[in-house]
Parts: sequence; C-alpha cells; structure tokens
Amino acid sequence: MNAHEKVEVVSDTKADTSSSSSQGQGIGDKFHAQHGNHLDQAYWYVQDSQNVVEATPRELRSLRRKIDFWIVPIMFCCYTMQFIDKVSLNYAAVMGLNKELKLKSNEFSNAATWFFIAFLIAEVPNAIILQRVPVAKWLGANVVLWGIATACTAAAHNYASLLAARIFLGIFEAAIAPSLILISSQWYTKSEAAPRFSIWYAGLGLGQIIGGIVSYAFQQVKHPAFSGWKIMFVVLGLVTVIIGFVTFFFLPDTPMQARFLSEAEKVMLLKHVAVNQTGIRNKHYKWSQALEVLRDPQLWLMVLLTILISISSGVITTYSATLIRNFGYKPPTAALLNMPSGIVSIASTLIVGYGVRHTSNRWAWIAACCLPGILGGGLMSFAKGNKAAQLAGIYMVNVITATLIVIYQWTGANVAGQTKRVISVALVSGSFSVGNIIGPQTFQAKDAPDYIPAKITVLATQAAAAVISVVLFLYYVWANKRKAPVSVIRDNVDAGGQSEERLWEDQTDMQNRTFRYVY
Repeated sequence: MNAHEKVEVVSDTKADTSSSSSQGQGIGDKFHAQHGNHLDQAYWYVQDSQNVVEATPRELRSLRRKIDFWIVPIMFCCYTMQFIDKVSLNYAAVMGLNKELKLKSNEFSNAATWFFIAFLIAEVPNAIILQRVPVAKWLGANVVLWGIATACTAAAHNYASLLAARIFLGIFEAAIAPSLILISSQWYTKSEAAPRFSIWYAGLGLGQIIGGIVSYAFQQVKHPAFSGWKIMFVVLGLVTVIIGFVTFFFLPDTPMQARFLSEAEKVMLLKHVAVNQTGIRNKHYKWSQALEVLRDPQLWLMVLLTILISISSGVITTYSATLIRNFGYKPPTAALLNMPSGIVSIASTLIVGYGVRHTSNRWAWIAACCLPGILGGGLMSFAKGNKAAQLAGIYMVNVITATLIVIYQWTGANVAGQTKRVISVALVSGSFSVGNIIGPQTFQAKDAPDYIPAKITVLATQAAAAVISVVLFLYYVWANKRKAPVSVIRDNVDAGGQSEERLWEDQTDMQNRTFRYVY
C-alpha cells in the first residue's frame, strides 16, 4: 500500500473537522472568491446540506453494501452484454455465417476490425459529451442503441450489410468503458474501487461462458429461412435493449441523484470519497486540462500498455472459437470448449481486483498476469500437434483480461481534473480499440490453419506489457517524490474549511501538489 492510500484513512475521518472555525471561514471565503466557479458540484451539495455528520466505520460499511447492491449489478449486466454482443460475430462464424454470407479471404477479419475502427473514432465525441451530459443516461441510451444494432445484424445478407451493422455496434459500444470508469470512481475511494471495478469487469468472463452456451444452443436450431446465428443476434439484441432501459432509468448519474440514499447518506459518501481529489461532476470544460493530456507521461505509458495488452485480447476474444475449431473439433464442441476461457477470466479478474484492494501494487499484478499470457502464447505457437497444450495455451492467455481492469481503475484513480479525466478515460478506451484493430489483422488467411504469426504476437506483446508496467511504477515513484510530503497532506486535512474546498477544486493531478499517484 503506497503513501496516498495510507492517507485515505486520515482523510476519511478528518476531512470535515473544524470547518466551522472563524479562521477556517475566513480562508474559505477568500478561496471561494477565487475558485468558487470551478469547485465540483459535490462540494456545493455538501455545503447546502443540513446533514453534515461524521460517518462511523460501521455506517460506511453499511453504505458501501447498499451502493454495491444498487450500482454494481447494473454495470455488471452492461459489461456482460457488451462483450457478448461484440464477440457474437466469433460464435456466428462457427455457426455458418461466413458460408451463408459468402465472405471471401480476409472479409471476416475486416468486419471484426471495422467494429474497433468505429469504436475508436466514436471515442472523440465521447471525450466531450461525457462532461456535458448525465453519464448514466448517456450509457443507458447507448446500450439500447447497440442492442438494436446487434439485433439488426440478423438482417445481414452480404459483406457490406454485415460491415454496416458492426460499424454501428462499434459506435454505440464506445461509451461503455469511459462511462463505467467515471461512474465507478464516484462512489468509492481509490482502494475501495479496485474490487468493484473487477466485479463488473468479470462480466467479460461470464459473457464468454454464456456466449458458448448460447452458440451451442442456437446451433441446434435448424430452420431453412432463419438460420441459428440470425436468431442468436435477435435474442441477444432484445436482452441488451432491456438492460439499456434499466440502466437509463435506475442507474444514478451521480451520488447526489441516488434515490436509494438518504440525504445524510449522500453527504457521508461525498465526504468519504473527497479524499480521491478527482471530483464527481463539473461541466466547465477547460482547454488547459485538455492540453495537459498531451504532455502527461503517465497517460502515454498507459496508452502503450493498453495497446500491447489489447492486441492479445483482440486475438483471443475474436478468434478463440475459430482456433479451437481448427484443432479439429466440430463447431458445437468448439463453442463449449471456449467456455473455460470465461472461468479463467472471472477468476483472474476477481483475484487481481481484491489483491489490489489489499496490497495495492497495481504494476506488479499487471506484470504477474502477463506471465501466463507469455507462457500461453508460447504453447499456442510452438506446441504443434498437441491439442491439449494448445488448448491450455488459449485458456492461459485469458488471464491477461484481468490487466485491462487494473489499467481502467489506475486511470480513474490517477487522473484528476474533470476535463482531463473524461479525455483520459476516452483515450485509454480508444487505445483498447487500437490494440484490437491490430490483433485480428495478425490473422491472415495465408497463415491458416495454424496462424503462427498471430500466436507469436501474443507472446511478444505480453512480454513488452510487463516491461511497461514496471516503467509506470518507476514513473509514479518519481512523480510522487516531486509532490508535497505526506505530512503536508495530513496538515491540509487537519486545517479544516480551506482544505475541504481544495479537495473539491477542479485541479489536475499535475497541478495539485497534494495529489498522490497510486501504484
């Protein structure tokens, strides 16, 4: 556990003390005159509330359980369906889509790639829109729209129509990661957030399991006019639309708008998470923060790390069922054999999430997850003729899925300033797309059926990702040493009114001398 996370304990219990002192009021008034327009909406909510009470540890535990019950399941369902809808093309391929649509050469790879090109382009407007509109409403609307796009894939009758459906799916799914990162970061301190990120991200693993079952089930459907893969797209789309409406109407945009919390609970929560110094909501778009993104080394290291990880995840999520089928298994069996990948993803994601919660060391968890990815890539590449070893390699590579949620949570924890945060989460999410654009393109028709270059790519990118995680760790250690000492943070918390305003000021992590990077 690093210095900032240790300070959370101090801040949680002292952030609201002595704010009523006359000296604190004088300093606070002067500070407000200079910075009031740039304070977070959460600060004004707390100031206007009559329920300014200090939460006990027991009350905070009860509050976390209530939030976990209302918030996390909805995010989990959204992420589960975005994964299933995204990789449904993988399952449709083993169900006869390629043959029925008469896809040629690399057209299937191109369809998979264009999803991520659309996803990447759509992150540009997301980086602006997410600061201006209610985040949960924006997420819910996009979930409904990508559900419709998924259902419409059933109407594809050639390469062009399939491509159109995948492009629209990519545009709407682009909102998922930035929205969930911003929403999750509002409700928990940095260390508390790690396991909650992991829970909703475990929807990816459940999606792999459900996807295998769904694919197997719909392969049993034999209808001359409406193929099994078409029925699958329609059913998945309808389920997604329902989840989208639930998200739109029941997921709060901010803690201040949570109908399931009392006024006293809202204030307790806001004072508890104020220590993050990352804010809740601020609509003032600051170009200075946007430009700071360009000169922040941590973000470009995070972008590179995300691309390297995503190249491998793109290979596995798009082509795992195809790889297994090429081992000589029939399509229904290939779909079922892909299901253990989901179990590996869920287990690794939850272990890493709870590991970060109790030990921090995000960089070490990422490096540790890359090791099975390296070994799995080696088995896939060089264990020719050994089905069991190659299958084990595919399962082992799925451990790397846990690294992406660490990157998402790391970004949410280490970037402050509302404009900079929104751009940063969109940038990292877009980097995920870049990796997934590169990954499927390593699968070229001329390399079938072994696809050795693609498998070696998995091995190499995981090794490079482990190195970058260590570089990030060293950067954060260096950056924290340039900040104010931990003792200054404690003194600021003890100071009362002025420090409470500073906790909610819309400063970036680079501007705020008391901000601590976690690693």
